[in-house]
Amino acid sequence: MILKTASFADLEAVWDILQAAIAQRKEDGSTQWQDGYPNSKTVVDDFAKGYSYVLVENEVVVAYAAIIFGEEPTYNDLQGEWLSHSDYVVVHRVATAPEYKGKGIATLLFEKIEALSISKNVFSIKVDTNFDNFPMLKILKKLGYTYCGEIVVRGAPRKAFEKLLK
Repeated sequence: MILKTASFADLEAVWDILQAAIAQRKEDGSTQWQDGYPNSKTVVDDFAKGYSYVLVENEVVVAYAAIIFGEEPTYNDLQGEWLSHSDYVVVHRVATAPEYKGKGIATLLFEKIEALSISKNVFSIKVDTNFDNFPMLKILKKLGYTYCGEIVVRGAPRKAFEKLLK
């Protein structure tokens, strides 16, 4: 599988994956992504800004993430302490195609994001998630991300994590 910058040709597949993830969060009883976010404008903006990345197997999009090499303003208001104050990568809107759930795809996606970050000489990844996003929390723990505190996103608290890469 390869991680690549998404093209507008991938937009429909990405939107389908995100819609399925939104429905799954609701089915799981989570409040995350139940407020009209992410929406089509968010996704189109990700594409336009070059933030959209897809994990592809045999030309099929199996996972999506917005990967931002730059600052996330909400991270300046962390109630807690980041591990570092150097350049970092932000990972948002992680979603896996439903037919690939339970196959380690999200873990592989994060491993590829880590390799991409290192290739660009950025050695910190920051990510946040809802308190009840247990699949994401499990992945972050498994991959050695450190809980650093809380931020507020659209009026709701989120757990914030960082991983320093070697």
